Amino acid sequence: MTKLELPVTETPVERADAARNRAKVLDAAGRLFARDGVENVSMDDVAKAAGVGKGTLFRRFGDRATLVRTLLGEGDAAFQESLIRGPAPLGPGAPARERLLAFGEGMLELLDRHGDLLLEAERGSSACVRYRSDVYAFYRTHVTLLLREAAPGCNADYLADTLLSALSAEFVSYQRTIRELSLDELKQGWRELVERLLP
Repeated sequence: MTKLELPVTETPVERADAARNRAKVLDAAGRLFARDGVENVSMDDVAKAAGVGKGTLFRRFGDRATLVRTLLGEGDAAFQESLIRGPAPLGPGAPARERLLAFGEGMLELLDRHGDLLLEAERGSSACVRYRSDVYAFYRTHVTLLLREAAPGCNADYLADTLLSALSAEFVSYQRTIRELSLDELKQGWRELVERLLP
């Protein structure tokens, strides 16, 4: 069996002017998305609000989904840090089944707070963009390791993707807006799913 390790990403050093432009763009995008909703904000709107040229914006971020993913990066980083070093049961020190339950509940809370941004980030401009991201790779590895610990011999690779599909922004958005389920109902559903898989 191949040993899995959580992916580590390195942040490249950027020039001071590039860092300032990046900060201005992320600040402007965050304000506009919060005020108008992500679906109502164009890249032109962000460039104008940030005081940068459209070329600068597109060279740096490429498209709106990439901009949104970058904006969400700090929140994702904090959540990932809590999985690695935070208190149990989300962090180490609890049985794998309890950690998996806590992971799903934490993801549902994150989706409840930032669902529109996460939905936009998942859409992207290329097929399967969610599954190709470093963030997804991190979560997939985390869930796979927990499954292998909780149920040795299970098809953890398949089950990790299957469980994470229940935590996609699109699926949770459907559950919240079309099915009108509450956050508590979604957490209960996650708990039932994990408890049936790992009795």
